[in-house]
Amino acid sequence: MKRLTLKAVATEAKLLLIGIPLFLWSIIPVYHMILFAISPRDTATSGRLWPTHPTLHNFEVVLTEQHFYLNHFWLQFWNSLFIAVTVGMITLFVSTAAAFAISRLKVRGGRLVMNLALFTYFIPAAFLAVPMYKTMGNYGLLNSQWSLILAMVTIASPYCIWVLKQASDKLPYELDEAAKMDGASALQLFRLVYLPLMVPSLVAVGTYSLLLAWNEYLFAFLLLSNDRTITLAVALGSFLSADDSPWELLMATGLIYALPPAAIYYTFKRYMVSGLTAGAVKS
Repeated sequence: MKRLTLKAVATEAKLLLIGIPLFLWSIIPVYHMILFAISPRDTATSGRLWPTHPTLHNFEVVLTEQHFYLNHFWLQFWNSLFIAVTVGMITLFVSTAAAFAISRLKVRGGRLVMNLALFTYFIPAAFLAVPMYKTMGNYGLLNSQWSLILAMVTIASPYCIWVLKQASDKLPYELDEAAKMDGASALQLFRLVYLPLMVPSLVAVGTYSLLLAWNEYLFAFLLLSNDRTITLAVALGSFLSADDSPWELLMATGLIYALPPAAIYYTFKRYMVSGLTAGAVKS
């Protein structure tokens, strides 16, 4: 049995002093969401630590679209899902192909292109909103879900390329040489050698881009305006348009909207940690 030392106890105490406040800071907003979501309308803002008569009626109202703010709940939920999955797939394809070309095929100017793309992250995404709106307007894509998809792929791709390129650099080049000696083409090398070894990083960047698109509000608000094409994240903003907003329905909808990304994150958490840190330290 490992013997406790004063230094170890002091270290654990310091971690607890830091961890407990951070945990409370993170969990209190979630607690208030749940508190509002299970409270009847007339007691949602009573200030109680727990409702006297908890109810799931608010979730029933949301799921059955019984409020005029929720007339297109399932359609908007599907819009969010479609956009997020499409962004994840396109970003994964673009970043995987680019990282393979830069890292394994050593295409001329590849590193310069990657560094210039990564340099765009020095510009806050909010500053790109108006130029992106103007660009989509010039191509006639405004109020089309593809405008948001293309915008989010543009934002997510540079970071995903960088992560995959760093992870790819750690793969032994002897594998490429052996495959080439056996007569493998660049496409076979990509499909049979590169992809199987990059699975953790591929899952990580795919999940990252999917969650980025799922949680996006600013670009979705600017590029989409029709109730039947907007995402659920934008639709949640309509709850705040009235003085007497149905806070209990807003929180119930927010909890439902938070379930898919939470499930995705915890499903692929192991890949997220290992994949995003695969290229953090080079030997």
